[in-house]
Amino acid sequence: MSEHSKACCSIPPVVANGYEAKGSYSQVAGLKTYITGPSDSKKAILYVYDIFGFCDQCLQGADILAKTHMVIMPDFFDGAPAHLSWFAPGSDDGQTKLGEFIKTKASPPLHLERIAKVVEEITASKGVTEWGAVGMCWGGKVVTLCSGAGTKWKAGAQCHPAMLDPKEAEDISIPYATLASKDEDKDTVVAFGKASKAETIVEIFEDQIHGWMAARANLEDERVKSEYARGYKILNDFFANYL
Repeated sequence: MSEHSKACCSIPPVVANGYEAKGSYSQVAGLKTYITGPSDSKKAILYVYDIFGFCDQCLQGADILAKTHMVIMPDFFDGAPAHLSWFAPGSDDGQTKLGEFIKTKASPPLHLERIAKVVEEITASKGVTEWGAVGMCWGGKVVTLCSGAGTKWKAGAQCHPAMLDPKEAEDISIPYATLASKDEDKDTVVAFGKASKAETIVEIFEDQIHGWMAARANLEDERVKSEYARGYKILNDFFANYL
């Protein structure tokens, strides 16, 4: 059985609390970057986290994907991510802060050049020859914008994507997976999958909230934990097949 085949068969047990990350941090293109997985792998996945930065759920997800690939997670928010408290019901101040954060820090086009520099530096320093990418929430938009003609990726994926636009799917030139929650518009998710001319996987997790694969995942809830694990297994199998 090949290493990729083994990766498809199972993922490590998901840890609900107190997850201890398996990778380490380095400076890459001026960004603090979490790097996990085999250091000699020639295949790497760029992981673009959600707006809450280096949360345990994202670090654990990166480690799950790192069984046979190197996984690279840069800190695009430079140590100052969004706060879950901004989402408290009735918090007008939180909504104002969130709007400003998205405008100044999480606008996807702001990060395309930084991604190019990260990929260039890792390619040169680690000898990576093949790249994939996955994005959570706003990160899904970022990965989509990088997946058209001339993309560095052999395969791409997005989970509970924000700002989903089926027109952008028309430019995707690589195998692409979309894992959506109940909170994204179902018609838009389906239309996105149909608009892509490349091979696509689309799955809607009908009872999961936006963010269940990242910072908003309550892994103490057994159903959320199970669907989090299933989502990462789909990603694991997808990248094993296409990268």
